[in-house]
Amino acid sequence: MQTISDTITVEKVKTSKIENVDFNNLEFGKVLTDHMMVCDFKNGSWETPKIVPYGPISLDPSAKIFHYGQSVFEGMKAYKDSDGKVWLFRPLENQKRINISSKRLAIPEIPEAYFMEGLKALLKVDHQWIPTAEGSSLYIRPFVFASGKGFHASPADEYKFIIACAPAGSYFAGKVKVLIEEKYSRSANGGVGFAKAGGNYAGQFYPTQLAVDKGYNQVIWTDDNTHEYIEEAGAMNIFIRINDTLITSPTSDRILDGITRKSLIEIAKDENIEVAVRPITVKEVIEASKNGSLKEMFGAGTAAVISPISTFGYQDQDYDLPSLENSYATILKKRITDIQYNKAEDKFGWRYPVQL
Repeated sequence: MQTISDTITVEKVKTSKIENVDFNNLEFGKVLTDHMMVCDFKNGSWETPKIVPYGPISLDPSAKIFHYGQSVFEGMKAYKDSDGKVWLFRPLENQKRINISSKRLAIPEIPEAYFMEGLKALLKVDHQWIPTAEGSSLYIRPFVFASGKGFHASPADEYKFIIACAPAGSYFAGKVKVLIEEKYSRSANGGVGFAKAGGNYAGQFYPTQLAVDKGYNQVIWTDDNTHEYIEEAGAMNIFIRINDTLITSPTSDRILDGITRKSLIEIAKDENIEVAVRPITVKEVIEASKNGSLKEMFGAGTAAVISPISTFGYQDQDYDLPSLENSYATILKKRITDIQYNKAEDKFGWRYPVQL
């Protein structure tokens, strides 16, 4: 019986550009691999995915992506272990989430086989682009957007699903200084904050730049109604450690169900770290900082895995966090990356092999 993987066509580049890439100096997301996966939705169904040379695409000026913003994406990585084997980390979670996002933006959902088989076909062609240096990986960006034409304010009738990849070096941005937002909101109840919609990120850029102008690296988002509750850290989920309890906000219409977030929660429990998934107020964090019980704050996401916070600002005052040995951030990052790179037992069943 023929499967979708049997029908995927592969058009290879005539000359690879890999020889011109300095894998020791990779700027995140700037260098793209030789190929990409493309899959079109036309006449009410998704066509067979195909692998083509990476390059520009042509769109009509009236394509609805330009006017109504129907666009969602995912972020994931491929890893190569010391034996040259290639692994993904919980890819079916990304496949499920892109469909959750798509449904919210009236984009047709992508069949699991199209997502997974298309991705694996792309990795087979471009597996040499997966870096092998310590901490490096191949960043994978699946995205879907409205390619159908017309100025009418309605969902498009055609869409394009693309997966593109970029080799990434070891991600280390150091500890970050963040500003707790008091005016702007990332999302609202009933909105699209839980979806990885492109517009969510566009809306973050302006308030983030205001924070950068004040000397901060990033914004801590608060709830849209009262601005009293901590929600996310920039484009990442946030964890806060008070005494020996690790706290993170529950997911909702406003908060992304991060794959790194849910993985860290499971690993923390396995490490016998007390985890509390509950709302946490700005006031509680400030009081904990003042009485010495605030131990750590860090963002969690695909790119950096864990991004420790050294200082947070609120109402014109900065609060420094202590520097700890054997921090939860250090322990959890090692546990999750050891699973991703096939360096340790995967008792959770998260590691996904890619047959080359």
